[in-house]
Amino acid sequence: MLRWFRVVAVAEACSWAGLLVGMFFKYVIATGELGVKVFGPIHGALFLLYAAGVVLSAREAGWSRGAVVLGLACAVPPFTSVWFERRMAARTAAEHVA
Repeated sequence: MLRWFRVVAVAEACSWAGLLVGMFFKYVIATGELGVKVFGPIHGALFLLYAAGVVLSAREAGWSRGAVVLGLACAVPPFTSVWFERRMAARTAAEHVA
């Protein structure tokens, strides 16, 4: 489950990048909205998968409620899903070593 969560967290961050580029072209350069039409639904689906991944990974790894809330909050600012995943992977690895 934690490997799947890593893939989803990285994919969610990449979809953020695509959506931000699409919004730049739509609103700043005003060349069209194709990027938003493509990356908007992709990002939406990956956002939901990431949120589900936080909950499922928390159950498997025994994360605290605070960690779950932080993980869900990290779905909102761009690229923080990767930060959260790496933080929790390091914490889980440290618990297995100890």
